[in-house]
Amino acid sequence: MKETTQQLFDRAVDTIEAAEILLTNDKAEIAAGRAYYAMFYVAEALLNEMGFQFGKHGNVLAAYGQHFAKTRELDPKFHRWLLTAFDQRQIGDYSFVPSIEVDVVVHMIHQAQEFLEAARAYLTSKNFSP
Repeated sequence: MKETTQQLFDRAVDTIEAAEILLTNDKAEIAAGRAYYAMFYVAEALLNEMGFQFGKHGNVLAAYGQHFAKTRELDPKFHRWLLTAFDQRQIGDYSFVPSIEVDVVVHMIHQAQEFLEAARAYLTSKNFSP
């Protein structure tokens, strides 16, 4: 596994932990953003392992969809979760009225954890292990 890929996975773990801390401190909107970023880092890690790097979120989301969801290399649900999390992050970051329910963020955090586990298992199965 490439060093940058591992660093992105490590960042995803840290970001999930941050989301959990924020959630326990009644910061659901900010926690939603962190849950999205955890998924984003996982998608970046997978793409990085294939030799792809992008500078924009939209490009990462599209490339992940093309290389992992459309091909069914990983369950397409992860791409749906990533897109939905992006939308929730937008709401959390740009809405001045708290509008993201705690249970939605809890679900997003669980999705981020599941996505991370699936990505690690995928790379291990493809002999990309460290």
